[in-house]
Amino acid sequence: MALRGQGTVQSLVRGVVALGSAAAVALVAWVLFVRLPTDLTHLFGIVLFISAVPLAVRVGGSLAESVVPGYNVAEVAVEGPITRSAGGGVVSTPTGADADDIVDQLERADDDGNVDALVVKLNTPGGEIVPSEDIRLAAERFDGPTIAYATDVCASGGYDIASGCDELWAREGSIVGSIGVIGSRVNVSDLADRLGVDYEQFTAGEYKDAGVPLKELDEDERAYLQGIVDDYYDSFVDTVAEGRGLDAETIRDTEARIYLGGEAAEIGLVDELGTRRDIEQRLEDELGETVSVEEFEPVGGLRDRLRGGAQAVAYALGAGVAGTVEGTDGFDFRLR
Repeated sequence: MALRGQGTVQSLVRGVVALGSAAAVALVAWVLFVRLPTDLTHLFGIVLFISAVPLAVRVGGSLAESVVPGYNVAEVAVEGPITRSAGGGVVSTPTGADADDIVDQLERADDDGNVDALVVKLNTPGGEIVPSEDIRLAAERFDGPTIAYATDVCASGGYDIASGCDELWAREGSIVGSIGVIGSRVNVSDLADRLGVDYEQFTAGEYKDAGVPLKELDEDERAYLQGIVDDYYDSFVDTVAEGRGLDAETIRDTEARIYLGGEAAEIGLVDELGTRRDIEQRLEDELGETVSVEEFEPVGGLRDRLRGGAQAVAYALGAGVAGTVEGTDGFDFRLR
């Protein structure tokens, strides 16, 4: 009850500040546009006065928000496959969670003096390894309590991000886990043979073209690429073990399986089960005050929006197909 009363007092204070500021601006506008002008400009002054009233209300509201902030918790969403589309050209997939944007949101939340706690909403199947790591590290750097909240899916790279938060919450039906790494390549060597296409490439270094889709892998190349996948997996396991306070063997025993939220909580992959309101109650207990959440979103100008539109058009026309065979030597590593 005390927390609710505190929230009511804050709302009343913001209302008083907003009304007072609006009244002050309106009074100044009345004096400048109505009281002082001559009769010839009286009508014009009244019009200006009426036009200034909405502006006064907005100015007052902004001032009230700065004096008595309307939020103390930031929420940053990670939704869709995790990638890094910035600077990727027009063939980048136009959907998913852009790591650079999300890191920017997390850093803005950390720099915002009004924000005392952070909620990271996760609905992602995972994605690229380094972008996932960048988001996790940004969440770790946040100065204050952090709660990761799995809605529908928190798998692989999403779980990596959750490991950078103090707690992980999920719903009973959330899909959690898939703590593993996948490396993939497209093998079109048989198709190339049927089409009469010969592969010829000049390289320096024995494994430079390992994984190129136009040729078969030999056993040494296969072992080399599998070794990279294994190294990524070892690093992933160590990261989760440290961040979640779990034994590394417990994580390996999951064998990259997925679990529903209830079972994930039983084996320690999830801290608590609950709704969004339960998380807010948890933060109210932590902060000792009423919680008001502000959703932080990407900040993009016209140039970014135009680039996003170009990406969407290119992808719809089939440019995304090229992305399946692009990358270093045709091999793709992901937390999946």
